[in-house]
Amino acid sequence: MTASLPQQAAVDPEGPPRSPQERRRVVRRRVLTLITIVLLIGVPAGYLVISAEQSRNSGRTKEQKYSARGLTHDWPAKVQRRVYDIPIPHPSNQVAYYETNNWRTSRLYVQFQTTHDGLDVFLRDIGVSRDDLKKNDITISDRDRNIVGWKFSGPGARLGGYWGLSNKEKNPTPSQDVVVNTQNSRYPMVYVVSRTVP
Repeated sequence: MTASLPQQAAVDPEGPPRSPQERRRVVRRRVLTLITIVLLIGVPAGYLVISAEQSRNSGRTKEQKYSARGLTHDWPAKVQRRVYDIPIPHPSNQVAYYETNNWRTSRLYVQFQTTHDGLDVFLRDIGVSRDDLKKNDITISDRDRNIVGWKFSGPGARLGGYWGLSNKEKNPTPSQDVVVNTQNSRYPMVYVVSRTVP
């Protein structure tokens, strides 16, 4: 005679029937889990995408700025004016600049139109005076003029409307070559090339 084994009760694979409240609780827990995952993964990922795009755009803007050839019609930054010792006076207009850098010499090319008082203030601030200007002395080299497209010719040159000076300083203090166009008797145009050797 064989002993009979106790039979196991049949188990419903889905478990006991759930009440609507339990179902709501399970759904709410799953929704909260999904929201948590989105917040923990989605938000940082979105931030990285936005940050990468801003960085890429910033790089493009800088690349365009530094690959530009010729004058930029705007005021140079204060730090550039301070580093190259070009104190543009107020009031001034038609302000434009261009900067070049290499391992030997850095240059800032600046042009501006100002009043006669503004010219005197500018010259005083770089350590010279109007008496140091020499008639028809184009102190800015052909090489520097070609870089930014300055032409000191025409009626102004024939009429003696250009005055120049070179303000030589010991490195690392910047040296300036200045040309002043006085064709406009009220508002002289000033051209400056400032060099500094690191």
